[in-house]
Amino acid sequence: MQWVRRVWLCVLCASLWGCASYPPAPATVEAAASYDYLVGPGDTLSISVWRNPELSMTVPVRPDGKISSPLVSDMVVQGKSAKQIAQDVEKALSALVRDPVVSVVVTNFVGPYSEQVRVVGEAAKPQALPFRQKMTVLDVMIAVGGLTDFADGNSATIVRAADGGKRYSVRLHDLLKRGDIGANVEMLPGDILIIPQGLL
Repeated sequence: MQWVRRVWLCVLCASLWGCASYPPAPATVEAAASYDYLVGPGDTLSISVWRNPELSMTVPVRPDGKISSPLVSDMVVQGKSAKQIAQDVEKALSALVRDPVVSVVVTNFVGPYSEQVRVVGEAAKPQALPFRQKMTVLDVMIAVGGLTDFADGNSATIVRAADGGKRYSVRLHDLLKRGDIGANVEMLPGDILIIPQGLL
């Protein structure tokens, strides 16, 4: 049985070393405070033209990131804010309407793929989620249904696209099972949360 203990000790040490190789994720991130939502395929836009209700419309963003309407055809909206899209629509309508005033509201949120938060590994429902301002890892875990019974939550990591793919460690087990709110951290657009399987 001595060799079994040695094997387990080696595995445990390797596991602990692997976790320690990544710095803990910062609790708050400045970039999230100034975030502007960017439109992506699958979003729905409500476009209102002041004093021209017949030109107002609700349109889906196509998979190619464009919208179409009788007066505005194949306009690229992916990766733009609602304010930028409103300005583009005003410019397109200016040939038909005098001094158009346009407002755009996003009514169904999906967001561009580069902005989505992805959860892979031992989550109950791994998936991609639209990023929302001030989104935390707790919000993410609620959305994916928590951890599986096989998850090693305290060995989870965040791969942060905004930091060039840098990895950060997060303590999901402490957060979800022990109620340690100090383990909650803010997410950023494009984050990938990786939850490994624990030792069986």
